[in-house]
Amino acid sequence: MSVLTSKKVLVPLATAAVAGALAVGSGADFSSTSGNTASTVTAGTLTQSNSKANASILNLSNMKPGDSVYGQVTITNTGSLGSLFSVTETATSGFTAGTLTEKIEDVTNATAPVTVYSGNFGGAGTKQLGTWAAAEAHSYRVTVTLLSSATNAEQGKTASTAFAWNGTQTSPTVTNFDTNAVTAAP
Repeated sequence: MSVLTSKKVLVPLATAAVAGALAVGSGADFSSTSGNTASTVTAGTLTQSNSKANASILNLSNMKPGDSVYGQVTITNTGSLGSLFSVTETATSGFTAGTLTEKIEDVTNATAPVTVYSGNFGGAGTKQLGTWAAAEAHSYRVTVTLLSSATNAEQGKTASTAFAWNGTQTSPTVTNFDTNAVTAAP
């Protein structure tokens, strides 16, 4: 074969090879990638401390008409979440109704106590105490009085009460991470 014929055959072959490479791609296509680090969520905590946990708020033996006894307890929201607090009283009494009284006060601000309950001993039931922020604490004073009008019929009688301090989560919310806007959950 002559050199001229070889060139005539090689040129079309080279052109076909270049065209084929272009059709298949050179591996230099444009591309882009982005990523985010791990997004995390953590559940909050709903806990409380009680300055007299598993102990009596008050005790007194040998009460006589006109005597009062009081005790104080501090409840602290130790969780990371705000909480709706309430107190539930469970009591038994052998006294004649109206002769033994009870008063529960929020004395967190000692100069302006707030009465939570005032009435017959053991009659508080469940009382709402409001919404507390994380780390918020309230002190409560419980006062029990045997009225001075108590008769001899009250001698030797007993009464007892227990308190359960309850914290429940506040209403669910939706938080926009980008703006920190918080709205009520639907």
